[in-house]
Amino acid sequence: MSIDFNEINYLQDPDQEHLKSDYNQFLMSISGPTVIDISGKDQTRTRVITTLIHGNESSGLIASHRWLSALGSTSRPTTNLRFIFCSPEAASKSPRLTHRVLPGGMDLNRCFGKDIDYGYFKRAKIIEKAISEVNPEVLVDLHNTSGFSPAFSVSTAKNEMALSLTSLFCQSLVLSDIRLGALMEQDFGCESITIECGSSEDAQSHEVAFMGIEKLATLDDISCCHHKLNVDIYLKPLRLRLKPDIELSYSCIDEGRDGVTLCNNIEQHNFGVLRANQMLGWLDDNGLKNLQIIDTNGKNVIDTFFTLRDNQLVTKVDLDIFMATKNNDIAKTDCLLYMVPQNFKL
Repeated sequence: MSIDFNEINYLQDPDQEHLKSDYNQFLMSISGPTVIDISGKDQTRTRVITTLIHGNESSGLIASHRWLSALGSTSRPTTNLRFIFCSPEAASKSPRLTHRVLPGGMDLNRCFGKDIDYGYFKRAKIIEKAISEVNPEVLVDLHNTSGFSPAFSVSTAKNEMALSLTSLFCQSLVLSDIRLGALMEQDFGCESITIECGSSEDAQSHEVAFMGIEKLATLDDISCCHHKLNVDIYLKPLRLRLKPDIELSYSCIDEGRDGVTLCNNIEQHNFGVLRANQMLGWLDDNGLKNLQIIDTNGKNVIDTFFTLRDNQLVTKVDLDIFMATKNNDIAKTDCLLYMVPQNFKL
C-alpha cells in the first residue's frame, strides 16, 4: 500500500454522513491521518485524544467513533476536543485491525521527537504539529496492550494531572523514564499520558476507552479527579528483551527448542506479582546470554533480576509484571514484558 506521508485531513463537527454507520465504515472512509475537531462550550480550551498509532489497537477507534456518533447536534463537550486517527492505512489493511504496522513499515510510536523529515518520521512531525497548534490542555493517547491485561496508564511524570487522567480510565499508573520516541514522551506544554486500555480482543477494553472519553469530555476541572479513586503507582519500569536473532517460542513444557521458550500462560501474570524463584520458561545452552535488560546507564542487568535453575528461567526477586505478550512479532521486535521490582511500587 502506498502512503502519502504529507497527508493529513481535517473535519470540523462532522455529521453522521461523515462518520458513517459504524467504525469499520468510518475507518475505510479515511485515507490518511485524520483530525476531527468538536466544538466545546468553552472554546478557549482544547483536549486532544490520539488513537490508531498502531493499526491493530482498536479500542480508541471504536470508543471515539461511538462517542462522536452519540453526540447530538445541541450537546457539546465542556471544552473543544480534537481527535486524531494516526495510522488508518495499517488499520484498514485486510484483515482489518490486525496489523500493528504495514508490512515493511515502521512503528510510528518510535518516530516522534526525531529531527528527520521523511517517511514515518514526517508523519510523526505532522501529528505533533496537529497537537501543538491547538495548545492542548491535556493529551491522551489511547492504546491496547499486546496481551490480555487490565487497563493501566503510562506517564513520564508524577503530578496531579497525571494521576487525575489515569483515574478517568483506570487505577494503575506506570511512571516511566524509558525514551523510545513515543508520542507520550514529547513536550506539548501539557500533561501527556498513554492509556493502555487492555487487550483489543476484550470488549471491556472498548468500554474503558469510551467511559474515559465521556469523563474527559464532560468534566470541567479534571486536575483533582484522582482523589475519588486510589491510583497505584509503579516506578521506573524495565524491559525484558531478546538479544538480536534469538528464537522465541511458547509452550507448557520444555521441548528443548533453541533460544527462549516462555510459558504459554505468560499473559496471566500481567499486573500480578512474580515471586522470587518463580519460573517463566526455558533457555537453551546460551542461558541468560539470550536476554537483556538495559538500565538507564546502558548496562545489561539481566543477572540482577533473573537466574537459571538447570535450564529454567527463574526470577531472583519479586517483580510486578505488565505488557507480557504471546504475540511473537511484538515480543521479538519490542520486548517480552515490562517489569517493576516490588520495592518500586508506591
